[in-house]
This record gives sequence, structure tokens and C-alpha cells, in this order.
Amino acid sequence: MKAKVSIIGAGNVGATAAQLIAYEGIADIVLFDIIEGMPQGKALDIMQACPLWESSVKVKGTNNYSDTANSDVVVITSGLPRKPGMSRDDLLHANAEIVKSVTSETSGLSPDSTVIVVSNLMDLMTYIAWKVSGFDPHRVAGMGGVLDSARLRTFVSMDLGVSPDDVEAIVFGGHGDQMVLLPGLITVKGIPITKLISEKRVDELIHRTRHVGAEIVSLLKTGSAYYAPAASVLQMVKAIVHNEKRVLSCSAYLDGEYGTSGLFLGVPVILGEKGIEKIIELELTDEEKAHFNHSAASVKSLLDKIKI
Repeated sequence: MKAKVSIIGAGNVGATAAQLIAYEGIADIVLFDIIEGMPQGKALDIMQACPLWESSVKVKGTNNYSDTANSDVVVITSGLPRKPGMSRDDLLHANAEIVKSVTSETSGLSPDSTVIVVSNLMDLMTYIAWKVSGFDPHRVAGMGGVLDSARLRTFVSMDLGVSPDDVEAIVFGGHGDQMVLLPGLITVKGIPITKLISEKRVDELIHRTRHVGAEIVSLLKTGSAYYAPAASVLQMVKAIVHNEKRVLSCSAYLDGEYGTSGLFLGVPVILGEKGIEKIIELELTDEEKAHFNHSAASVKSLLDKIKI
């Protein structure tokens, strides 16, 4: 019996994630949206591509939450996208209400699911999904660290002229401008990045990674990134459905790890069929701890503005 993945929000990220999951043949998919006809049309289009991909999954578009019942994974992409000149903070209150509503509807229908949150501000929306669902925190994870790591790996590979597959990076802290990127954890086939390029250049690549979301919004003018976010969802869904035990940077609930409690923040985890099966706690330098604590404080200050 195939796994079932429900994607809440049939916009660019949600529909592209559905396409990638169908292409890989990982699970049957329910694509939900409140806009009548849109998820149905996109699901039908994806379904008709499956014979060409030699994929036997089923894809259903719907406006009814009941169709998401008994999902193994629920992916929440619902929310307003960033527009030019808009910070992630501007999205806080509007998206908080959307994620509250979505989680309330889906959690009761799929009480044993693992939830992946994509909606901005991602760390805060992940916290909301956890609180509203009542799930054990290991079954709720935010996607941001996977995306941020991929973005950094891309820039390093472009700069060095090497395959991005040979670049590894671990991202900490809040998703977005407050992410913490540690040069010591950026490697190329095991070679520390600091042995390959100057410290100044490393800092420039890290700076671009922190702000590339806004860079893409500025270039597109009418939307925000969705190919890489959708691919990040795919990697997380595969890790859960196939029980791959992948070591990934995800937004996870911290209960004392890294000296932080009561927040979802990006840290390295082991992701498998039980969700976040382990948080990998690394020893940070005093400077790295300071950066992490600053990021945590920024997330906490925003969380304090939300009533849950």
C-alpha cells in the first residue's frame, strides 16, 4: 500500500512539490486548496504526466479537507507569498491565522501524520502547527534548513566550479536573514571550505545565502522562490516515507539542546519514518553560540507577538 501525502496549498510551491513527488513515484498525493478548480486542474495535469514518468501514483485535487484523512505526511505550504519590498516579518500575523486554521482542520483527520511546514515565517509557523495539532514535537518539522543548506551548497559549487553534490553544509538558527552559517561545517568532499577560498569570500557567499530569498523576490517581481523549496519538501518527504534516516538541517523543537528551549530552530537532525528521530547536538565555539543565541532571540521576539 502506497504512502499518502497531503499538500495543503496548491500554489507554486505546493503544486511543484506534488509534481516532484509524483515523478519520483513516492506516494499517492492529495493536493488541497480553497480555490475551487485550481487543485483539481493541477492534479489532473500532473496525473496525466505519470504515464510518461512511468509512475503509478494517484494525484487528487480537492477543496475538501476530508480527502486528506489518514495521511502519512501533511505538507503545509498555505500562506501569503512575499512581494517586493516585503520582509518575512510582514507576513507574520496573516500567515499565523492561516496556519492555525489549516492545522486545526488536518491534524484531527490524520492524527498519526508527520507535518512538514513550509509557510513563512517558517520557524514560527512550525511552532504554531505543533501547538495547534497537539502532536509530539518530533512529528512536526520546518523545511527551511534543507532549503538554506541547498542554497549555500549551490553558491559554493558555482564559486569553485565543482559539483554541488560534493558540497555539504549545515545551517543553524532561524530561516531567513537570521540563519547561522558556520564556515567550519561547509566542506567540499570532506575538505573544509576555508582551505579552498578566502575567509572574505566565504563571508560573501554566506551573506548572499542569507538574503537570496529577497534577491529572488526582487528578480521575479510577482512572486517568490518555489523550485528549490519544493525540492526541499521532496527530500524531507522521501526521508520520512522511505525511512532514510537522513541527516538534514530542519527546524526542530528544542528542549534544552544548544541551550535553548521552547522554540523551533534550524539544527541538524536525523529524519526518518518517525519524523525527527534525533537532534544532533554539536559543540559550538563561543562565537558560534553567540550567533545562534542571537538568532534564537530574534525568533523568540516574533513568537511573543503571536497569540496561540
